[in-house]
Amino acid sequence: MTDAFARIVEDGGDADDILRSTVTALADSPGVVWAEIAFLDRGALVPGPAAGAEDGARRTAMPILFDGTPVGELRADGDVTPGLLGYVAGLVAPYVLIGWDTGGEAWVP
Repeated sequence: MTDAFARIVEDGGDADDILRSTVTALADSPGVVWAEIAFLDRGALVPGPAAGAEDGARRTAMPILFDGTPVGELRADGDVTPGLLGYVAGLVAPYVLIGWDTGGEAWVP
């Protein structure tokens, strides 16, 4: 299953498309009913791309870190393991930077 997420990132393209494809693939995973990426903006999480139907009673969340710095959060409802969320969060971290608040500092990849 993790190969599907790696392929999305490896295929490249626009960051928005990669993030949308990732949450769609996660929401389509067995047992998962909804997925979302939230961006960290000025200290608050702001909803980003999402797919599926929310079921907040069974929500799991994983911080998205870039070089150890929080830039967002990956959320999923349903039967999802923290290991899978951590793996996917690591794959998409560079693409989540588009919504990350740099506090006015220039960002160089």
